[in-house]
Amino acid sequence: MFRGNHPAKVDEKGRLKLPAAFKQLVDAQHVTQFYVTSVDGKSAEIWPLPEWEKREEQLAESSTLDDAVKKYLNLTSYYGQQVEMDNQARLLLPQILRGTARLDAEVAVFGMRTYLEVHNREVFEQNLPANELTAEDRKAMAAILSRRS
Repeated sequence: MFRGNHPAKVDEKGRLKLPAAFKQLVDAQHVTQFYVTSVDGKSAEIWPLPEWEKREEQLAESSTLDDAVKKYLNLTSYYGQQVEMDNQARLLLPQILRGTARLDAEVAVFGMRTYLEVHNREVFEQNLPANELTAEDRKAMAAILSRRS
C-alpha cells in the first residue's frame, strides 16, 4: 500500500525516478509495468498495471453508455500510456501530461493506497492554503470514519 509524500525529480528526458520507499513496494510485488495517466491534466497517476487492470474490470461492469464512465475513459486514455520501469527505477511520463501538469523538475510523489499521484511541487505548495480542511470537510470525514467503526 502506497502512503506518504516523497519528493523527487523529473529529468530532462521526462523520466521520474521512483522514490525508494515506493520502489521497495513494487519490487515486493514484482511489478515492472505501469499505466501513467490523469483525470484532469493537473497531476499524474501512476498505477501498477495489475491495479489499473482491476480498475478497468470495474469500469467494464458498468455501461459504456454511462456518461461519467465515458468521460473518465476518454481522459485516462488521452493522458495515458503504459510504461515499463527501467533498471534504474525510472518511469517515462507521457509528454502531453508532462506539459499540462508541469512535471518537468521538482515533484511531490504521493502514495494514494493503490497508485501514486505526482504533482509539480511548487504548484502544489502554492495551492495548499486554498485546500485546507474546512469545518464541513471535517464533519464529512467524521461521518465517513464513524460508519466504518
